[in-house]
Amino acid sequence: MRADGTFSVKAFVPTELTPQPAIETALPVGVSKMEKHFAGAIVGRSATLFTAAFDKGVGTYVAMESFEGTLDGKNGAFNFVHSATTSGRDRTAEFFLIVPSSGTGELAGIRGTGGMAIDADGTHRIWFDYEV
Repeated sequence: MRADGTFSVKAFVPTELTPQPAIETALPVGVSKMEKHFAGAIVGRSATLFTAAFDKGVGTYVAMESFEGTLDGKNGAFNFVHSATTSGRDRTAEFFLIVPSSGTGELAGIRGTGGMAIDADGTHRIWFDYEV
């Protein structure tokens, strides 16, 4: 099944957490906490740990999200992980996976993949290709 939705970032909070030992590279590495809200066939919110090597619109991120809400009307929670690279004008090397064995409620046993895209007008889109 496929569930499509949009999301907005409600909070993006950089943390003081940095890799140890400190190693200087051309792109700084940082960790932030995020909260997102979802609409469409995906309704709910997520709490995210967002790690990135990023500066001036160029870099790579890895995010681990904990989602709670409904997916196609099924209520529950699950984790998903995603990453991508950008040169400032694109998204490449994308990865997106629902974490196996992480589902609860009506989403217990969920498995699958998905993706994200940002429209020219700034709309953030997300989809899950999944089975329960």
